[in-house]
Amino acid sequence: MAGPVLIFDSGVGGLSVVAELRAHNPGVALCYACDNAMLPYGTREDDWLTARILAVCSAAVDACRPSVLVVACNTASTLALGKLREYLSIPVVGTVPAIKPAAQASRTRHIGLLATSATIARPYTHRLIDAFAVDCQVTRVAADELVVEAETLLATGKAPDTTRINAVLSPLWQATRQTPAMDTVVLGCTHFPLLLPWLVELAPCPLNWIDSSPAIARRVAQVAPDLASHPLDGTCFTTAPIKMLEPRLAAYGFVDFHLLVIPQTS
Repeated sequence: MAGPVLIFDSGVGGLSVVAELRAHNPGVALCYACDNAMLPYGTREDDWLTARILAVCSAAVDACRPSVLVVACNTASTLALGKLREYLSIPVVGTVPAIKPAAQASRTRHIGLLATSATIARPYTHRLIDAFAVDCQVTRVAADELVVEAETLLATGKAPDTTRINAVLSPLWQATRQTPAMDTVVLGCTHFPLLLPWLVELAPCPLNWIDSSPAIARRVAQVAPDLASHPLDGTCFTTAPIKMLEPRLAAYGFVDFHLLVIPQTS
């Protein structure tokens, strides 16, 4: 029997990828793992974070024996994707900022990159821009605060603080008034699509919002085409208790919860 797809993120951002996986791969068995004990990842030091990502993903893979691991976290992917592929014996599908499709979609050749501060600064991200958007102006906005807003939304169901969102995204809104005007925004963190209704409402003009989830779903179907039902479907692994989040996770099909014990990362 083929193992399930394991989705990993620092928190609940990977749930935005879950929705696309289910839409593109009906009947696929999914497990979810989140390192909520160490959220947020975007402000962590690189060496520590790399070791932590390897430890959590290894423990989650041991727990559910998946056919494929989806690293549904831009910060983790831009830092540790290569290491994970070296260490694990299963296919690893990463999540990186959708610079290429954003550049293809932009008519003005001015795109925005909305991501965590770690993803914004990562050499991997710079290489994507150089490779696929060299003819574009790229306005880069670090928005670590939006990770907290998305986590709070899922934990409580309370609408995000739009005043806070507007303050964080002020440089992005200003870019829509420049010449050339920004017309396309990369959602470079899997938490951010969870806030998309509010982002669309607050934007001063219509924008193209691009995220990586559809491409991830297609890639999973390519590397693991025979996925089907599995007894662990709907299992969620966390590194800290998540009682408040359980009802929200259940809405995404995760109803069986287990605590992962991870060795202390020095």
